[in-house]
This record gives sequence, C-alpha cells and structure tokens, in this order.
Amino acid sequence: MNVLSFCTTSAAALVLLAGSAVMMPAAAQSSINPETVTDGLAYPWSVAFLPEGGYLVTERDGLLKFVSAKGDQSVVSGTPEVFAQGQGGLLDVVLSPGFESDRTIYMTFSQGSPEGAGTSLYRAKLAADGENHRLEDGETIFRANNRAYGGRHFGSRLAFAPDGTLFMTLGDRGEGSRSQDPSEHTGSVLRLTSNGDPAPGNPFEGLEGYKPEIWSIGHRNPQSAAINPVTGKLWTVEHGARGGDEVNIPEAGKNYGWPVISYGRHYSGGKIGEGTSRDGMEQPVYYWDPSIAPSGMAFIKSDLYPDWQGDLLVGALRGQHLSRLRLDGDSIVAEEQLLAELGERIRDVRQAPDGFLYVLTDSDDGRLIRLVP
Repeated sequence: MNVLSFCTTSAAALVLLAGSAVMMPAAAQSSINPETVTDGLAYPWSVAFLPEGGYLVTERDGLLKFVSAKGDQSVVSGTPEVFAQGQGGLLDVVLSPGFESDRTIYMTFSQGSPEGAGTSLYRAKLAADGENHRLEDGETIFRANNRAYGGRHFGSRLAFAPDGTLFMTLGDRGEGSRSQDPSEHTGSVLRLTSNGDPAPGNPFEGLEGYKPEIWSIGHRNPQSAAINPVTGKLWTVEHGARGGDEVNIPEAGKNYGWPVISYGRHYSGGKIGEGTSRDGMEQPVYYWDPSIAPSGMAFIKSDLYPDWQGDLLVGALRGQHLSRLRLDGDSIVAEEQLLAELGERIRDVRQAPDGFLYVLTDSDDGRLIRLVP
C-alpha cells in the first residue's frame, strides 16, 4: 500500500507518493451552501439522526440534546456522569442497527475513577413523549483500561460493522508507549459485541497477555471511524503530534506503529521514535503534514452529491475546514478543502438517511450545519 500525503495551498497541492514529490493543480472549489439547523451548542461532539425526524447531539460537558427538525433544542435525561476535562466528556453517539425496533443508542464517554479517567461505552433505550426525550435502562457495558490523569487523548468513535459487531477507537491518553502493550486498551481499536463483550474471532482471542477485545494496536488518538460502504472495511483517522495525522484501514491483529514510527514530530520539534517505517508496523493510507487535527469522517453515497460519490469527508479542527478526499479503491488520490470560509473547527461530519451531509462546529456556540448542494 502506498503512503500518500498532501500539503494543500490555494493554488496547488504537493503530493508525496512513494517518496517522490509531484505537483498537482488544486481541485476546483465545489459549490455547497451551508445552512444552520441550530446553534448555541456547547462544544458538540457527535450527531445521530432519528428515523422519525430530529437529531441527537452530544455536548462535551455531558449533555445529550434532542434537536427538532425546526432546530429547537431540549435536554435528554438519563446520560452517564462524565469526566469533562480537556478532551474528555460525552463523546460519540450512534444508533443500533435495529434502532427502529429496539430504540437502543450507544455513547462513548470519559469516565473518572481513582486510577484516573478512561473511555467507557454506555448503552440505553431512547424513550419519548412528543419531543420530550429520555434515556431508560442505561448501563455502562464496557470500561476501557486506558486510565490516566489529565484530559488528553480519549478517542473515541463508534462504527457498526456489517456483521453487527461494534468497533470502538481509543486514544493513548498522552502516554504513547502504552499503545504498544496488547494488555492495554490504550491506543487501540476494539471490536465488541452489542453487549460490550469481546467479539468472537478477534485476532488475540485466547492469547495470554492480550486483551481479547483488541482488533489493532499502535494508534495515537483516533477521533474518526466509519465503515466504507463499498468494501465493508473499517477506516479510521487519527491525530498525529506536530504533523503525521493518519488515515488507516485497521486490519485484524496489526500494529500501526505509534509511537515507534510516525510522519510527524514532537511538539518540541524533536524526532518521534525510529522514523517513518519499521518491519512489522503498518504504513498509513494517507497522512497530513502539517497537522489538520482531524475529527469525524463520512463516506459519501448520496445521490444529492453526484460528483462526490464514493469520496471521503474528514473534519479538521486546527485546519478549520472539511477535507474531501477522492478515493481510488483503498488509495487516496486527491484532496479538496471545503468550508474554509466559515473559519470554524469541524468536529463531526455525517451523511443522514435523507442523503444530506451535516457537520458540527466545535466551539461554545457550536452549530449543526446542513450542506445543501
């Protein structure tokens, strides 16, 4: 698999492919109209779409909001107590594949303990009286052992695979060496059942010293995860340090290198690990240098955006744009930066069942925005 990196400017993109540099003209700006559905959200992190209409939006301080189709907001009761510090708080939210019959939702959150905070998985049923929503039968069904003090690098995204298993991404909590320890959930991708148990057939099942939930290791802080609708494979995007944000297609039992190899540098400017490659460690599909601070991703399969069919969208926090990545199979061959004119940190991007794309902006006056072609 080739490694591809873009450093994009307004006029051209510098492409590094298999060690050689090639200049490409920048993609023409796509025409989309951002429409605000609602604003005044406090650092929103994730959005899910209800089949009966309306949206569920997590706020990092611990609130789950119901947003009506008209943009009205109300608080959904029954959420877990969260460790809301730094990057920690109430994080991802997804509906179960059978939501219309079981009304079940899943959320990740930062959970405190005497040993420090870590990432946990919460399951509950969504009940409603009109537009008044609440969670019932809520329980924490999985607690990762990525415990540490401070508010850095929790992950955490969820993605249901076609077989009904649940992928969950976890950050390194600012302690990179733990990402190479298979007895740790730290810096890993997990594959779970809908009950939060290790999924059958996981690569380390039955191996002494290995956590059976683990799918892959060697990740830094993956805040994006989505299933490619064409291949059924999991794709993730993770934060690098000073450069080296990565797109990966995590495969069972493989090691993605952090912090032994990286295309970035420490914030001090110092070298990370051994360099950019090592036998037994995987190369990213794509990386950014300098960092865009990616969070949230979605594959496009909507007929509303015919020129974007099959493309991948990734939100950029530091970069303050939406990155549109053109795919050729499992390779990324071009990039276009969208929504830079908003000047907003993009935390999440999703395609709704009605075909429209939505983004969340990351601020104390965050917005849910519909992208109208």
